[in-house]
Amino acid sequence: MTSHHDSTRSIAARTVGLTKVYGRGDAEVRALDGVNVDIFAGEFTAVMGPSGSGKSTLVHCMAALDTPTSGTVYLGDTELAHLKDKALTELRRDRIGFVFQAYNLVPTLTAEENILLPLAIAGRKPDPDWYATVIDAVGLGDRLRHRPNEMSGGQQQRVACARALMSRPSIVFADEPTGNLDSTASAEILAFLKRSVRDFGQTVVMVTHDPVAASYTDRVIFLADGKVVDELRAPTSDRVLARMGALHPGPGTGVGHAALHTA
Repeated sequence: MTSHHDSTRSIAARTVGLTKVYGRGDAEVRALDGVNVDIFAGEFTAVMGPSGSGKSTLVHCMAALDTPTSGTVYLGDTELAHLKDKALTELRRDRIGFVFQAYNLVPTLTAEENILLPLAIAGRKPDPDWYATVIDAVGLGDRLRHRPNEMSGGQQQRVACARALMSRPSIVFADEPTGNLDSTASAEILAFLKRSVRDFGQTVVMVTHDPVAASYTDRVIFLADGKVVDELRAPTSDRVLARMGALHPGPGTGVGHAALHTA
């Protein structure tokens, strides 16, 4: 679902006919059902939809964390399905950043060590200027020696955001990054993600169920029953809420079973 303006714009990632099926026979769940979507470079995109609509499955497939049943995922011009394991590992490490709802920090490492971990694994040193820029942007200068259990949830998520940006990836995926945070910490994370797009030229794709979070983005893609059903540009929380209200399935639509595999 793209507008006629889009032919001039650079595409950071896209899916063609993306399908993901879990289970077989009576237990089959079609989490994604032929999804075609373009993610534009230098934009902040939200993915929304009712529970079980396929939101997380979509970003996991696009981020090479899950394998589609059929269809194609491209990161830039690279088709993920054609990559061997080693190339796929390098792509995940160098070109994709991921921010999880549960932070996924290593508890025995300091904030700084967590932030630099992907580079350390790759045997690369951080660019000092970029490192300073990211640390300043997330406001973590006084927390670098602290371990995760010495930090609040909001601080831990800022560490996770800094880690995702440290390798200057082509694209950052964030799956419910504010899901465990209070409204103040959520606003800080969302402002940082927005700034990383506006000031650093980052491309960010965020799964969220929160219309306020979606209002920070440039564009919202709506999923229902594993399909892209709508999109909204320059979203406000009220407009997002109205669209979401129209998408929520009524009783008897058969969406409930998809909650078995939370999307």
